Amino acid sequence: VQLQASGGGLVQAGGSLRLSCAASGSISSISVTDWYRQAPGKQRELVASITRDGTTHVEDSVRGRFTISRDNAKNTVNLQMNDLKPEDTAVYYCKAVRILITTLIDYWGQGTQVTVSS
Repeated sequence: VQLQASGGGLVQAGGSLRLSCAASGSISSISVTDWYRQAPGKQRELVASITRDGTTHVEDSVRGRFTISRDNAKNTVNLQMNDLKPEDTAVYYCKAVRILITTLIDYWGQGTQVTVSS
């Protein structure tokens, strides 16, 4: 499985960005796709998740502003980020989890920088 994250950039507070995570390879075995972020000097944290059947989870810190969705035709998982705040500044990573019988395997994309100016 290969993941390619895109869509980051510089935006003013209150603005919006849409991140995309394009998957290729053995994507039929991906059970969950997550978006994480890592701000400078901080640990990487989960932002949102979506399962293969479309069940979503969004962390409290961004709920109501961020939405995760999937486009099965394009093999992408998207993160729509609205009303961005300076504290959303981070490198955003997508992660795919494959289940092989009883083994979980994580695949990470390369990250995309999101910078929100005040």
